[in-house]
Amino acid sequence: MTEATQTVRRASSEDFRAAMARFAAGVVVVTTLGGDGIPRGFTASSFCSVSAHPPLILVCLANSADSYTAFASCDRFAVSVLSPEHQPLAQRFATKGADKFASGGLSRTLGGLPAVAGALVELDCETHARHPAGDHTVLIGRVAATRLGENTRTPMVYYDRSFRLLA
Repeated sequence: MTEATQTVRRASSEDFRAAMARFAAGVVVVTTLGGDGIPRGFTASSFCSVSAHPPLILVCLANSADSYTAFASCDRFAVSVLSPEHQPLAQRFATKGADKFASGGLSRTLGGLPAVAGALVELDCETHARHPAGDHTVLIGRVAATRLGENTRTPMVYYDRSFRLLA
């Protein structure tokens, strides 16, 4: 029996994005206050827990994001886990150049950071570390406070380049 030779080619950016579009992920809005006191934020689907002891999470921020400078130097940030009713807000926070804080739908965390009103979960985080990763920065946050939403609803997910509902 002979061993087949396989050629492995590097994935192009388009191939990689198409592959990752097939992975369903939760949707969060991440917010902070810039050094000038102006709120900043972005929508992310690259979010997960890292450690229970100490409680750490990570979220990935595009280096090209409008809010990059604020997150590159912030001491604290908040993460709001979204439900399907938050889709317009998720789209607003994902839109480059949009005035993300102009319309309603926002509140404050226990620590005073901007957050999404009625989110499934709010996490107040202290910035623990930042790691460069290609065209993104991985933000590691130490969770200082949590708030669980009053209702247990289904989360919003991002799949195949669209916001979706779980069945």
